[in-house]
Amino acid sequence: MTADTMIATILRQAPADRRTCVAAWRQLSDILAQRGNQLADDDIRRSLHALAVLRPQIPENVRRDCARSIARHSRFAPIVALYANDVPAVSLAMLRDAQLAEADWLALLPATGPMARSFLAARSDLPQGVNRALASLGAASVALPQPDRIAEPEAATAESVSEPAPTPAPDTEPSQISELVRRIDKYQAGRGQPSTASRAAPVARESFLFETGSDGVIHWVEGVPRGAAIGLSIAEAAFGGEPGTDGVAAGAFRQRAEMINARMILEGAEADAGEWRFSALPWFDHVSGQFRGYRGSARRPHRNEIPYGLPAEDNAGDSIRQLIHELRSPLNAISGFAQIISGQMFGPVSGAYRAMADTIVADAAAVQAIIDDLQTATQPAPTTVAPASGHSDIEAITAQVERELAPLFAEHGVGVSISRVGGPFHAAVEDISARRMIGRLITALVDVFESNATLVGQLVTDPAKADELQLRLVRPVAIRFTPARDLLDPSYSPEGDAPGAAILSLGFSLRLVDSLARAAGGRLDIGHNALTLHLPSATPASALDPMVQQHED
Repeated sequence: MTADTMIATILRQAPADRRTCVAAWRQLSDILAQRGNQLADDDIRRSLHALAVLRPQIPENVRRDCARSIARHSRFAPIVALYANDVPAVSLAMLRDAQLAEADWLALLPATGPMARSFLAARSDLPQGVNRALASLGAASVALPQPDRIAEPEAATAESVSEPAPTPAPDTEPSQISELVRRIDKYQAGRGQPSTASRAAPVARESFLFETGSDGVIHWVEGVPRGAAIGLSIAEAAFGGEPGTDGVAAGAFRQRAEMINARMILEGAEADAGEWRFSALPWFDHVSGQFRGYRGSARRPHRNEIPYGLPAEDNAGDSIRQLIHELRSPLNAISGFAQIISGQMFGPVSGAYRAMADTIVADAAAVQAIIDDLQTATQPAPTTVAPASGHSDIEAITAQVERELAPLFAEHGVGVSISRVGGPFHAAVEDISARRMIGRLITALVDVFESNATLVGQLVTDPAKADELQLRLVRPVAIRFTPARDLLDPSYSPEGDAPGAAILSLGFSLRLVDSLARAAGGRLDIGHNALTLHLPSATPASALDPMVQQHED
């Protein structure tokens, strides 16, 4: 028997008692869950309407058990929406395990309430697009289940189930089930049709309204997506281009004074992100006179409020820069308290605790070095290179790096042979910058070397190119034929696909070395056989060894 025939048979039979109603509920729910996408629109509407009419007669525990049984194999958004708009226990049973395509989840969200969205927000297996949609709705769109249950509509007569498309009797206020059926019908009417909103180009927004609480945190906004502004504080100044407001707003907040044309930075979609100017007034409780927060409006800055010649903002790397900002504060706090314990500034501390604190300080310093590397890699390439304020002996630095990395070489079973060709090897690079470049480059290559192999390299000066010196390292077998474009991809790792690569992967390290070299006036070249680090020379051409022969990559 086909699904449409089964539906017709079920709808023709008028439920005579509660047991018959429960059987019809289970059968219709199961058919829609498994075969809803294959049914005709008319059969879908009739089935959903029958379920809406039957629901008041079905005990909550039956609806909950039915939701639990069909959730995992349900691929039909309207039946998920029907159960999602039930009481909390039934809604949770469905939404905890329901498996829908991303497009179906996005179509279902407008037909759910805050309670259902709170269940979805707790899941970790939803598509990224659904998580972004939930985040864009803001915290105010989700809510914990309320203790007072919304009253169900009055039970309809059993005979109405047998009618193909009965019209519900008018009520004094809209029925919750009728509203749900209307939304599901609207979804069905648009099913399979491409969204015009998704194809339209984003329109830059010019203004929005907002309101804060007494703590200065924005909790209501109109004119921009809630996720772009809600949660920002006007009570504290944001620094370094981070989202937030300037010191003008923070100072006015402390004085409960009017804010005029203060500066605000938002993150988010292109239409919302960037610089805004806002004005706001404090407001107070009329009865108690207690300060309640600020109400204001924001607008895009006028042309005369932007410094002449200011380049357009580069949003590339914003996510990593935000990550860096979020990491630095707790890291500095942890390191600071560990140093207090280690230095016994608050009184005597046992040796075990001091040793633990010293370990924490060392680990924090290592993490800080990684954060510095992240920050360097996300900085835009300089258009001009400032003259170096110091010189460094690259030969001595290379030897020092080899000694410091000896345990790493032993752990990987890798030998190192870096010969010197020509000389002297003085570069117009800061000592610490040269050490970071050479150390990071050698470490990255050793990590991908096979065991019992040797890292072969040359430190070369050439009178024909007196303005630079070169550190050449032969490619490991693992990346012998990898294109240069892939090697400079920050997420590339030879052990797996780019999306699963470690944050400090080979590609990230090579890109970091190239960024450091270019900032110093050099570069990193990816040749067919070798990786060559070019650094500006600080040695006059007359002092170079004239017997050097240039070797090709």
